[in-house]
Amino acid sequence: MTGFYGEHSKVWVSVDCIIFGFDEGKLKVLVGKRQMDPGRGEWSLYGGFVRSDESIDDAANRVLFELTGLRNLYMRQVGAFGSVDRDPGERVVSIAYYALISVNDYDDDLRLQHGVEWVNIDDIPRMYSDHNDMVLKARKLMRQKLSTEPIGFRLLPSLFTLTQLQRLYEAVYGEDLDKRNFRKRIKDMYFIEKTELIDKKGSKRGAALYRFNKRIYNEGPSFKL
Repeated sequence: MTGFYGEHSKVWVSVDCIIFGFDEGKLKVLVGKRQMDPGRGEWSLYGGFVRSDESIDDAANRVLFELTGLRNLYMRQVGAFGSVDRDPGERVVSIAYYALISVNDYDDDLRLQHGVEWVNIDDIPRMYSDHNDMVLKARKLMRQKLSTEPIGFRLLPSLFTLTQLQRLYEAVYGEDLDKRNFRKRIKDMYFIEKTELIDKKGSKRGAALYRFNKRIYNEGPSFKL
């Protein structure tokens, strides 16, 4: 380290991760009780400080892997949160990221080990500092992205029904969608393949199972729902 910038005050940089999941027709977020001061015991997102030898993206990926045990997750930056009084401990600027995971891929033992839980996004309690603001902004950005890219499939199992897909869009947008209109619109989703498999959990007749074909999507025209 050099002696440059010694006349300037030090600012800490951290990352906070908004991890979205979809379960039982609800959009959910992983939250837990803060395990350090200040704010010990308050509800909080999961995060950490950026190390001197890593970029902010690397720091976010490290934090996500520590919490989920999963790599190559869909992750996007939400923005910087740097109010002077956002952290009573030190002058901390946090870079927020949101990530999408399939709840079924997440080892529940690891969730319990970290003391986090899935909470319905509409029932999130008051959290530490500006973490609620991070969630609100992340959801807004995810809504925008979902209208132009099929990112929602990262929240679904590999095989899903059209009803599950509609419930996902309703959960993200926070409003009910007309079934007939939705089915018409998803016909433009040329990258959704109908399989020969049937899901009989909902009824004796069952519902057809579909899957997302990434190759066809990458080779096809632009998409907008």
